[in-house]
Amino acid sequence: MAAEKPRKGYPYPDQDTLMKPVIPALLAAVLPWALCLSATAHEIPDPTIVHNARDGVVRLYGAGGPDTAFRKVAAAYQKKTGVQVVITAGPEPTWTKNAQANADILWGTAEQDITAFLETYKTFSSRDVMPIYIRPAIIAVQKGNPKGIRGFDDLLKNGMKIVVTEGSGVANTSGTGVWEDVAGRLGSLDDVKRFRTNIVAFGKGSGASYKAFVSMHADAWITWPDWPITHPEQADLVPLSKARTIWRDVNVVLAPDADPEARKFVGFLTSEEGARIMKTEGWVR
Repeated sequence: MAAEKPRKGYPYPDQDTLMKPVIPALLAAVLPWALCLSATAHEIPDPTIVHNARDGVVRLYGAGGPDTAFRKVAAAYQKKTGVQVVITAGPEPTWTKNAQANADILWGTAEQDITAFLETYKTFSSRDVMPIYIRPAIIAVQKGNPKGIRGFDDLLKNGMKIVVTEGSGVANTSGTGVWEDVAGRLGSLDDVKRFRTNIVAFGKGSGASYKAFVSMHADAWITWPDWPITHPEQADLVPLSKARTIWRDVNVVLAPDADPEARKFVGFLTSEEGARIMKTEGWVR
């Protein structure tokens, strides 16, 4: 029997017609989730990677900043023991795959930083996080301090160009919120407003902030002591007053299957000798 033909005046809709209202609806439902996945402040764990840290090498991963002091400590430890210590630092996307595979130790440049890391590196436990050093927020100024900046109040002057570090919801960085904490420390909304007016760049990480500070020839950058200390050719350090100072720690966490030498290295890192080395870049206990 032949298929019934559509009656005149009641055409059957073709496939394209049926799909037209469906596609926008699907996009509306799926796109926000896709954007959330691609714009997170930490990396997504790779389920295909099996963590195995026991390779005879102590491997540490984390954001840039503390790594310069850690390298000094690692060099001293290697000289004493002969054990190889490899420090890998920088933006998380550059090392996340390797860290998921073989990290003995992760370091966080603040508590919120390590908490975000642990969303990705499931081998590591929040219970095992150890705060080991702390440092204050400071003002980095251009070499020679051409604007004569002596403290926070100078940053509120008209025309000051300030760089701040801010993860903006897409980058995991110790600098997130620090400028706001400093500006709002005394409970003055006007301080926050005036300071914000002078911000010329929000760097998504300290490395990005440093580049902006240099390329824009900004007058000031709210950051940590290690940056001007390790870049003396470019920046000088101006301390904040005690009333304005915000402190953040650096912390470490060991993998359950870490090489036995990893725990010994952490012991050396937190020893008197390690503390003397760390203090050269502004890290105190």
